[in-house]
Amino acid sequence: MTSFESGPDSEHRRPDGVSDETVEALGKLSEALEVIEHARGYLYGFHRLTGKADLAIGEAVELLRKAGHEDLAAEIDRDIVGRNVIEGRWTFQIVEDYDANYYRAVVAAEDNARQQLVGGKRHLFEAEMKEDRRTHGLRHHEARPADVTERTGA
Repeated sequence: MTSFESGPDSEHRRPDGVSDETVEALGKLSEALEVIEHARGYLYGFHRLTGKADLAIGEAVELLRKAGHEDLAAEIDRDIVGRNVIEGRWTFQIVEDYDANYYRAVVAAEDNARQQLVGGKRHLFEAEMKEDRRTHGLRHHEARPADVTERTGA
């Protein structure tokens, strides 16, 4: 055994008196936030790809004009270039609304729950899952980096 207590570091240990149900509920809330972060990434990807497409359509309009297709170029320019993607909004407005009205509220709720219930500690559910799943004492199954440092003398 190492010179320190084996297992998660103090930031990943459940405070005294915190129930399994509380840790599970916070874990589920953290999981939801991770899914929202993932969805937000897709939303930003949608924003960037839509903007890139709009710029490419603008370039296509110019190429159509150079090729002598002025009427078609004018039609696409008028009807498509700069068009709202949903009623009254470009993608940056969708991203801003999502961030302001949903994303920030979820982040605040998750943080508030952790502050109230476990002193702000993060990933308690995952830290306990790691303890249950890892093979104690086996290389590459260490609880934390300090275990590797002590074992190797590095």
